[in-house]
Amino acid sequence: MALKQISSNKCFGGLQKVFEHDSVELNCKMKFAIYLPPKAETGKCPALYWLSGGCNIKGEDESWDFGTGAGFYVDATEHPWKTNYRMYSYVTEELPQLINANFPVDPQRMSIFGHSMGGHGALICALKNPGKYKSVSAFAPICNPVLCPWGKKAFSGYLGTDQSKWKAYDATHLVKSFPGSQLDILIDQGKDDQFLSDGQLLPDNFIAACAEKKTPVVFRLQEGYDHSYYFIATFITDHIRHHAKYLNA
Repeated sequence: MALKQISSNKCFGGLQKVFEHDSVELNCKMKFAIYLPPKAETGKCPALYWLSGGCNIKGEDESWDFGTGAGFYVDATEHPWKTNYRMYSYVTEELPQLINANFPVDPQRMSIFGHSMGGHGALICALKNPGKYKSVSAFAPICNPVLCPWGKKAFSGYLGTDQSKWKAYDATHLVKSFPGSQLDILIDQGKDDQFLSDGQLLPDNFIAACAEKKTPVVFRLQEGYDHSYYFIATFITDHIRHHAKYLNA
């Protein structure tokens, strides 16, 4: 699969690059960014995935919580979304295969994290694939989408009206059936996040499900922080250290 380099910038001693490729799963051109640390010049490195994406379909830009900015990391089953909206398969299968084939990456050492809808994506990718990811973390994830307005809108559009199909992409439901294999979860949530108070994120439901299943989760409610990238920038180092602990083990 041909990769076209869009940009390359020196960064923290390594290289931050952006590539474009034709995606089989999504039936469109996709871009991804990759950071290659200095170590990548001499040996294989672990991979830590951070999530996002979208493509041009009639109707997808009419609403900020559905379409381009909100693919919800599902494999859509409904027209017209099902042809292109297959972000779950793209993130868990096509993209790692592409990265492993083209870059000095150890395919056995892979972790995943994300923010908001991407945090939801990180949690479901890890919970649906026991053993695939060494660790998972999230910033302000949408934890129980079948019960929140964003999730109900997206899932009915992408997956149809049969709500039993929705649970396959809901972290709170997935953790209840997650097998015994260990997965250490870290979640940071801003206490002043408007979407938390609006009932879109519902972390308490996820924490309760983890407690019931005795799945290890560290949940940190951060005083004064909102949903923005300032919040992410403040705590991102903690998350990278969390993943490094498992990726370098």
